[in-house]
Amino acid sequence: MRTFLRGCLLWSVLSSAPAWSGPPAAPPPPAASPEVQLCLQHLKPSERERAAKALGPLAELPRYRVQLDVDPASREVTGRVQVEVLARGRPLTELYLRLTPNLLGRRVTLSDAKLGGRPIKLEQPEPTLYRVSLEEPVPPGAAAVVDVAVKATVPKVESGGGGMLAGLLGGGDRRGGGDHGAFSATEDFVSLVGVVPQVPPLDAAGQPWAGPQGVGDLALYEPAHVLATVTVPSGWTVHATGAPMGEVPERNGRVRFAFAAGAVRDFPILVSKGYEHSTATVGGVTVESHYVARDKAAGERVLKYATWALQEFERRLGPLPYTHFRVVEAPLSGGAGGMEFPGLITVATSLYRGSADPSEALAGLKGLEEIQALLGAMGQGSSNSTLAHLGEVLERTLEFTVAHEVAHQYFASLVGSDPINAPIVDESLAQYAALLYVEWRHGKGAADTLRKEALVSSYHLYRMSGGKDGRADRPTGDFADEFEYGALVYGKAPLLHHASRQLVGDVAFVQALRSYVDTYRFKWTCKECFTRELAKASPAHAKRLEGLRVRWWEEARGDQDLGAADLASMLGAQGLGDLGDLKDMQLQLDPESMKLLEELIPGLLGQ
Repeated sequence: MRTFLRGCLLWSVLSSAPAWSGPPAAPPPPAASPEVQLCLQHLKPSERERAAKALGPLAELPRYRVQLDVDPASREVTGRVQVEVLARGRPLTELYLRLTPNLLGRRVTLSDAKLGGRPIKLEQPEPTLYRVSLEEPVPPGAAAVVDVAVKATVPKVESGGGGMLAGLLGGGDRRGGGDHGAFSATEDFVSLVGVVPQVPPLDAAGQPWAGPQGVGDLALYEPAHVLATVTVPSGWTVHATGAPMGEVPERNGRVRFAFAAGAVRDFPILVSKGYEHSTATVGGVTVESHYVARDKAAGERVLKYATWALQEFERRLGPLPYTHFRVVEAPLSGGAGGMEFPGLITVATSLYRGSADPSEALAGLKGLEEIQALLGAMGQGSSNSTLAHLGEVLERTLEFTVAHEVAHQYFASLVGSDPINAPIVDESLAQYAALLYVEWRHGKGAADTLRKEALVSSYHLYRMSGGKDGRADRPTGDFADEFEYGALVYGKAPLLHHASRQLVGDVAFVQALRSYVDTYRFKWTCKECFTRELAKASPAHAKRLEGLRVRWWEEARGDQDLGAADLASMLGAQGLGDLGDLKDMQLQLDPESMKLLEELIPGLLGQ
């Protein structure tokens, strides 16, 4: 009964007239308002003071009030979103709203816009960006309240989670331009990432940060509070960031789910049918694993991996500020293994099923039977043994992927950074933190092996495929395709942190990592900020640390630092048997066979 009452309370807050029709320059509500108190339930009591110290009074954060209705059958979403932004420092004369799904077409539209209850005009200077001009500037200390109608049509994709490796190898579009299924629908899953219009951060000139470029992440926002209700047909479940405020059945056979989120940089919404879940508790955080019923065994392992990673990171990086953390199985596309959001991550269905049936991960690879026969001829045993080994690799990849996405709760959900112009910042730290997790949990040998499999071999494969080394520190739009982006940002760039750690030592490195998180919690960091923290922990190495950052991020020294790509050593590193004579074998293989072999390499490397 308590859950029902909490849901009704949130609904009454969202539906109250003052929240939706106040004057355009109304002062922000007091800290004790029902809205703020609901949102603060998402923050651990011990973390509210730290958040206020970093962000100022929590009642003054931007606020989103969301009411959406989702029809999975028609793939239509309708509703309203109210955005309340306080003018800080200077008057507000305009407001921008970002809609990332529109990167790939007019998927989400805004209409019937109102400012303080009065109709206003919406402009759309970019496909993913709307602009609201405020007729009268909102003075500092007052708030602009914009209310818009939202309508979206979600594109349909095929059900199932196979073909992860095919997507990575060219079965998908390596040129980019996709969102890896962030805004898509299948028969039993609807991903609505980006459907809530949000205010992008502004640069020094007052202009919004760049939107998604088709490669890499989509967006990140200023910490804000969110109150949301999402209505779906009976039998469907809503997953979102925040503390659950209840499930309220309605007379028409639908169910209204409610969430309250505090100080979050994004607000994903996912809708599923036929999912089960398992839960655990870590350091005051309720960890939930949601998965398709047939994937229960993997879903429970994912819960274990997530709790392990959270335990290790909280012990060394400090507490996660939120009370709830969710891992949701999702039919991601284009070779993506996972996606991160504050308090919620998704992990690809292909990884859940890969260890049990590696052939699902290989689905779509051209010449699969020929590749298996080729490996057998090279002394790798039967195709069954090859798939069994691949299953082991995919299980390691599953755990590593979960750890990587959990690490994103710190970089960049907590320590904010620009995902478009500086993807190098959070991705390199999340990748290396995942390696640290493996070392802390499974030992240095396991971490060294995975470093070669997941990072070094990623760069080598890219080079063997004809890709050129280059500067890793650049905007996402400057990369030719996802292959180059992955090799340089996920493969080469994180190894800066490995080189820095070797220079300053383990104690100083972990000390600097914790100091970095503590210093920039809820704030925005910079490209040089972590190097500066390392220099504080080890002043004698300050100049060399900066030299390493320039070398690994701004220069093309990958071949010098990582060695030339070699097919024999790459495959041998995976424990695939005695491949000492592979170079001689290659001379006897026809070009088509060599091409097939190279297509299989990412699967063997766990990418």
